[in-house]
Amino acid sequence: MPTEQQSIALLLIAHGSRRPEANADLVTLATQVRERSDFAAIEVAYLELTEPTIPQGIAACVQPGIENVRLLPYFLSAGVHVIEDLEQHRQDAEKKYPHVTFELCPPLGLHPKIIDVVLDRSEESLASRET
Repeated sequence: MPTEQQSIALLLIAHGSRRPEANADLVTLATQVRERSDFAAIEVAYLELTEPTIPQGIAACVQPGIENVRLLPYFLSAGVHVIEDLEQHRQDAEKKYPHVTFELCPPLGLHPKIIDVVLDRSEESLASRET
């Protein structure tokens, strides 16, 4: 029996960097999310400085059977890029693909699990100095 997520694509969006290794983090994240989810498609895109661009990522998500594309900002806060830039991309996508619903997810922000990440990273820093 198909799950609801089989009609949903997830587009992970990062700022983008001139450093390929920084951009590779998002690709690695997408691979790990694919392993733990049933989304029909999981793609990556970057706001600037590298490709795929957000319109390219959206186009990759719009496949037969996709009814919904979730745009997930891999950003820590809802700054200008999320509130204005990504929202504009969402609106543009709705105009270009009227048969698909596009949702802009909240950024990572103050999600309760971020506290655990902050504490874990702090401990990793301490452990690296002790070795």
